[in-house]
Amino acid sequence: MKKRDLAIINDLNRFRCMTRDDIIDLHFKALKQPVTCCNTVLKRLRRDGYIEVNKDRQPYIYFPSPTGIKKDSTKIPHFLKIMEFYKSLLEIQPPKTFIVEPKYGKGYMEPDAFMIWKGGPFFVEIQRSVYSEKVMNEKVQRYESYFISNEWQHEPWQPANKKVFPAVIMITDTRYKIESSNVKLIQLNKIKQLLDADQPQKAHEIACSGLKLVPN
Repeated sequence: MKKRDLAIINDLNRFRCMTRDDIIDLHFKALKQPVTCCNTVLKRLRRDGYIEVNKDRQPYIYFPSPTGIKKDSTKIPHFLKIMEFYKSLLEIQPPKTFIVEPKYGKGYMEPDAFMIWKGGPFFVEIQRSVYSEKVMNEKVQRYESYFISNEWQHEPWQPANKKVFPAVIMITDTRYKIESSNVKLIQLNKIKQLLDADQPQKAHEIACSGLKLVPN
């Protein structure tokens, strides 16, 4: 199998589903005829049974084969939002690690993603809906519970000399009144806000927060 074919299949497994345009952005953007080349490759991968497709949406949505979710799943827009967020990272700097919906155990948080980006570890929450203050505080409490457990200190990405609890980036259009004495909570409309010239203080806080694992 070609290296690009395998990369497409791996991304479909990681993100659960992707639109054709997402696949173009990640794997065909640099070509002279990205749409034609992508369509040709996806048709071949479908023919050979490596991927599946939902043609009821435009652009078509592709899945790994076998797919882990139904082709009409209500979670598809959620996974596509995670994909959108991931592509926004690529515009700034590719993450070293990006894991979709990692599991940490009963009673703990269920982030949309964990990433190591710009040298630091982050949990990512992508809020597509407006939640009540109670729901958001319960979400923060699950992060608090994980912090208190100290289980995070044994994660394989942790540096040997200093254990680091990831900051939580919340991509949301709503500003929530939430706080934590143990967990760094960062509420943004989009990831670029973290680095915007008109928000130097926020970027400075991240750079000086002790989150760095490796150089940029």
